[in-house]
Amino acid sequence: MADPLQHVHFVAICGTGMGSLAGLLRARGLRITGSDEGLYPPMSTALAEWGIPVVEGFRAENITDTAPDLVVIGNAVGPDNPEARCAIDEGFRVLSFPDALFDLAIAGHHSVVVAGTHGKTTTTALVGQILQATGRDPSLLVGGYSFDFAGSFREGAGEHFVVEGDEYDTVFFDKTPKFLHYGARTAIITSVEFDHADIYRDLEHVKAAFRALVAGMPADGTLVAAVGSEAVRDVLRDAPCRVIGYGLDATGAPDWTAHDVDVSEAGTAFVAVHGDGRRVAVSVPLFGRFNAENALAALVTVDALGVPLAEAAKVLHDFRGIKRRQEVRGEAGGVLVIDDFAHHPTAVRGTVEAVRSRYSGRRIVAVFEPRTNTSRRAVFQQSYAEAFDLADRVVVALPPQGALYSATGEVGETFSPERLVADIRARGGAAEQPGDVDAIVQHLAATCEPGDVVLVMSNGAFGNIWERLLQAFGG
Repeated sequence: MADPLQHVHFVAICGTGMGSLAGLLRARGLRITGSDEGLYPPMSTALAEWGIPVVEGFRAENITDTAPDLVVIGNAVGPDNPEARCAIDEGFRVLSFPDALFDLAIAGHHSVVVAGTHGKTTTTALVGQILQATGRDPSLLVGGYSFDFAGSFREGAGEHFVVEGDEYDTVFFDKTPKFLHYGARTAIITSVEFDHADIYRDLEHVKAAFRALVAGMPADGTLVAAVGSEAVRDVLRDAPCRVIGYGLDATGAPDWTAHDVDVSEAGTAFVAVHGDGRRVAVSVPLFGRFNAENALAALVTVDALGVPLAEAAKVLHDFRGIKRRQEVRGEAGGVLVIDDFAHHPTAVRGTVEAVRSRYSGRRIVAVFEPRTNTSRRAVFQQSYAEAFDLADRVVVALPPQGALYSATGEVGETFSPERLVADIRARGGAAEQPGDVDAIVQHLAATCEPGDVVLVMSNGAFGNIWERLLQAFGG
């Protein structure tokens, strides 16, 4: 009997999760089509390599002319999207991305969901790589390009499916957090902070989402959590399953701690110690205390899944990392250019600290694009100024044009790059706001010196500033 699911169409296919699921299904031999607006690498390139045609722009004809067996709708799509509207009104089978991911890929597996405000992508890749390298043959879907897996997904024959669990809402017709749809049996909570200001009012609203994740865990499940955070400890109350705490120090009485954390040119080393006396030396080619904590989280998780500590620690030593996480784009004229996804002030602070530790003695020039719905609001205005304390110079880009979306109906004041510059200067730092991308490239080309490290932090395409900087420095 033929498989009834032969053709799947993705509305807003170029999101990392949507594109990755599309690629996974294409690898099974299904016909995959998709549409989106504003196509740009790396996902547009990956989709082309996988042989998935993408139509630019949304039109009802993209549905009616091909009559797919299933239409998957991404959360970037609104209720007035012509393809989503057509699919629903004409009675096509429709699923949100999280429900499609569960139904078509996760169901039947031991679901390992990696959640938290920060560190999800790296920790997901770390857990997946340990399971793969120790012979567990996991499936994986991660919100970034993993150098170890040469992509953002894999389909294995093992029992585990490791997935990055986002707290963002699911789709316009289902406003629950994505991570509630993945049937977590093991879950990691790396951190809980206020973010996604377009859908959450405040930290308490965010906590409510994570409390729902905790409450939905099965009695025989496992929660691995960064208990050094008061907010994490708060959402763990009344957990119905086993909780294993971890942290870099004794705050929150974790089961696992990291002792003797040491940073060198090769990466970060520490000793993972359990309260029962078990211990293992860890060396991972990542930088920053937050990455040490990510590595510890992965180690604790796979230990709970039955992977011997020594085997797991050996894998961490060879981890290759994630694209756009402290990724070296190149060096020209003696100036190193690094690309990082950091946009929340906690991530910005951690990334600057990590780059400072990796390139000790070199001048760090931080370039920041406030592009997300959260960073374009004034909610973290002062926190951003403090986040750049370890940078030698800061260049602030103009926020993108356009109105801010808010499901809560609350926007208030918007972020001011001019005020950030003033606040950094008031703290004794050096900061400037030259203008658009062209002006930033010209400014840095005129002021950077051999030995400088330019750390670009943005979660978008940023006018391909990385390559333009390298051309300018090498010219």
